[in-house]
Amino acid sequence: MTEIERTLTITQQSDADGPVRLRVAGELDHHTAHRLRETFTSVPFATSGGVIVDLSGLDYCDSTGLTALITGHHQAKSAGSTLSIAGLRPHLERVFRIAGIDQVIPLLPTPERPSGEPAIPSDPR
Repeated sequence: MTEIERTLTITQQSDADGPVRLRVAGELDHHTAHRLRETFTSVPFATSGGVIVDLSGLDYCDSTGLTALITGHHQAKSAGSTLSIAGLRPHLERVFRIAGIDQVIPLLPTPERPSGEPAIPSDPR
C-alpha cells in the first residue's frame, strides 16, 4: 500500500505597518499540522499588529488542523495579540462554523488589506 503524498505550504509575510500574514495552502491534517504549529512558534506575535492566516489555498482540514489553529490563537492571545482566519472556501467555512471555531477565532471573508490589494499574492495553481 502506498501512502498518498500530503502537501502543505506556509508562506509568511510581515509588513512593518500591519499584521503578519501566513498563507497556508494544501492539506492541513494529522500528517502536516506540526508544520503550522512550528511556524506559530516563530511568529513575532508580541511585536506584530496581529496575525492573519490566509486559508484561501487550503483544500482539506481535519481536527488536528483545527487544533493547530486554536493553538496559534492561544499563543497570540498569550502575547497580547490577535489571530484571525481569512479566505475560507465554503466547504471549509461550514466545517469551521459547525466546530465552533468562529466563536473563538474571527473569520474574515477575504485576506485583503484595507486598501483592497491582496494581502498575499494569489497562488498561481
